[in-house]
Amino acid sequence: MPIDANVSIFVVNLENNCKLNMSDMEVTVKTAEELGLLPEEFESIKKILGRTPNYTELSIFSVMWSEHASYKNSIKWLKTLPREGEHILCEAGEENAGLVDIGNDLACAFKIESHNHPCAVEPYQGAATGVGGINRDVFTMGARPVAQLNSLRFGNLQESRTKWHMKGVVKGIGDYGNAFGVPVVGGEVFFDECYGTNPLVNAMSVGLLDKGDMISAISKGEGNPVYIVGSRTGKDGIHGTTFASSDITENSADDIPSIQVGDPFQEKLLLEATLELNTTDVVVGMQDMGAAGIICSTSEMSEKGGFGMRVQLDKVPLRQKNMEPWEILLSESQERMLIVVEKGKEDIVERIFDKWDLTCAIIGEVTKGDTLEFLWHGDVVAEVPASELVLGGGAPVYDREYTEPAYYKRFQEFNIDNIEEPKSMREVALKLIENPNIASKKWVIEQYDSMVGTANMSTNFPSDAGIVNVKNTNSALALTVDCNPRYVNADPEVGTMIAVAEAARNIVCSGGEPLAISNCLNFGNPYNPAVYWQFVGAITGMGKACRKFKTPVTGGNVSFYNQTSIGDKVTPVFPTPTIGMLGLLKDKKTQTTMAFKEKGDMIYLIGESKNDISSSEYLVSYHGCKESSVPYFNIDEEAEMQKTVSGLCEKHLIRSAHDVSNGGLFFTMLESAMVKSFGFDLTTDAEVRKDAFLFGESQGRVVVSVSQGKETEFIDFMVESGVPFSALGHVTKSEIRVDDISYGFVSDLKKVYDTAIEKLLK
Repeated sequence: MPIDANVSIFVVNLENNCKLNMSDMEVTVKTAEELGLLPEEFESIKKILGRTPNYTELSIFSVMWSEHASYKNSIKWLKTLPREGEHILCEAGEENAGLVDIGNDLACAFKIESHNHPCAVEPYQGAATGVGGINRDVFTMGARPVAQLNSLRFGNLQESRTKWHMKGVVKGIGDYGNAFGVPVVGGEVFFDECYGTNPLVNAMSVGLLDKGDMISAISKGEGNPVYIVGSRTGKDGIHGTTFASSDITENSADDIPSIQVGDPFQEKLLLEATLELNTTDVVVGMQDMGAAGIICSTSEMSEKGGFGMRVQLDKVPLRQKNMEPWEILLSESQERMLIVVEKGKEDIVERIFDKWDLTCAIIGEVTKGDTLEFLWHGDVVAEVPASELVLGGGAPVYDREYTEPAYYKRFQEFNIDNIEEPKSMREVALKLIENPNIASKKWVIEQYDSMVGTANMSTNFPSDAGIVNVKNTNSALALTVDCNPRYVNADPEVGTMIAVAEAARNIVCSGGEPLAISNCLNFGNPYNPAVYWQFVGAITGMGKACRKFKTPVTGGNVSFYNQTSIGDKVTPVFPTPTIGMLGLLKDKKTQTTMAFKEKGDMIYLIGESKNDISSSEYLVSYHGCKESSVPYFNIDEEAEMQKTVSGLCEKHLIRSAHDVSNGGLFFTMLESAMVKSFGFDLTTDAEVRKDAFLFGESQGRVVVSVSQGKETEFIDFMVESGVPFSALGHVTKSEIRVDDISYGFVSDLKKVYDTAIEKLLK
């Protein structure tokens, strides 16, 4: 029987370990369970080694076979996702990040990953090191990071714990990213009480490199030296992967030693040194040391190259005394890389890292065979086969049970007729504008440097996606992160299809073409059949949508065990498969912003509004109804609509485009109006309930504005496309009017919109 996944996973007490040689202790099945291994996994390890492992070897297997490193409970389904595409240069799992051809002999490396559990117990360092880690995944491939995005989920903002989480996370992201020198160009923030103890912090990094200059995470060539470079190794982050593969409990604050400590200035030096090293001919392979530290880098690089390694742990530069071999192996100290170089060219490596004032030490060499041999002052402390440790090798793969939860059918039974329509839509709008899920995220955004590097084209010209200039070309990147977890909870398959569709819609509305995605899959405990049902549904929906929009999956991250265990009560977070999408503007002139441009411009809706308020913020927060199905979604209609909007942008027939999403049509128009302080008049559709028309979140809709001079050409184009469209109203000077009722002046509404979150945080 598998161990109870709610058991508090053993995390090492560092102070006591300084006095106890764990390598000499007797290893039993109980020891394995304390390290997060199943009894049957312990038996498998004994068969692999032909003996009982010592504590160091057991620790190696515990981190490498953790869910965080091995994907043992998810890989079966991940392999069903589309991985091949016209622009893909390396498939998911081949390297540290996805790699996509963007033309002009350039490639884009990008990836999104989570740092949820560290942020639950130490928000500042948890978020900071999450940013550092995802940037290293990109520049270890030889790409210079040019943009960052993040997707954040917190609990009820009126709770003190949520305020602590949010303030710490935002400051951690800002302090690290700003110092490192990469702009934040986009993101999202969502609040729900299910994230109260276990926030989600997903970070995405995007980098550029010349197409032929990629560095592979590989080790080969017998006798080639193995370097560790960057920061010295300490006791921070030990068993961090085990910590990330367990539930958050009321005792998780005791696990603070599992949190890494970041130094963005050291990372900046490491970036420059490794990119300079890549201009030479000495590098065989390189990988950053994130989860599981030295053991992860040595095993994955060795398995990929088909070689082994002999590593002398006493040669690893340390910043703390009395570290034992297993602690050195498992430490997740930040800002470190493992580099294999060609023998005889050591002086080139050492000269570069000396120039950048970084630690650089040979700790081993590449060997024949499959064995990883770790020594301590000449004595072998661990001897394990690399292939048996890694994903795709000997790491276990499980097919978990899944069952449709009882709530799903209840949600499907929702009927809009059971919800009484409010008498005053104006009152609804004024209440929702203060809702933190709808209100401006200005308090967050202003703590990030969005201008460093001078490539961000959307700071002063906001688009639905972040637009990043590819300098010395006519192109620009379009980047977005998207997921409405409420939709996914209501229907995992359709909700995840919507997440992919919305990401594509944001890129199309910005004038770009969607190319590929990276995903960050945040779910509860995989041993819970209802949670695993959500996971399977989400993967199924993602695959369908990615095939439809021709956006293959380049990689990402699975984060299970996102839930709170207090006593006997276990509360999973909403299933949250965050989609990080990369798009391309082949011609920067097609960039389309969300802002209304001029008084008198016509406002049109592309797509159709439905008599639908399911899973909307309006339904949940205004009516208090948390049980409903997903909003209307038809993937074929969505694809045709996006194709049409893309044509409008390419032909410059529209002056703005903004998709209808959270908050509904009214707030889509308000956001377009507020950028340049315009107003609008809006006439609702008599065939649709007024609350559904204004605040419903049915999918497949985009609001555009059209100049009077191009209105005829616009209408002709739309009629020929066959996609439904309708006139909504006009851009006005400053007042918001709906069905000739004043909702106030845009300047007054903007003050409320911009300050709502800041007021709640006080």
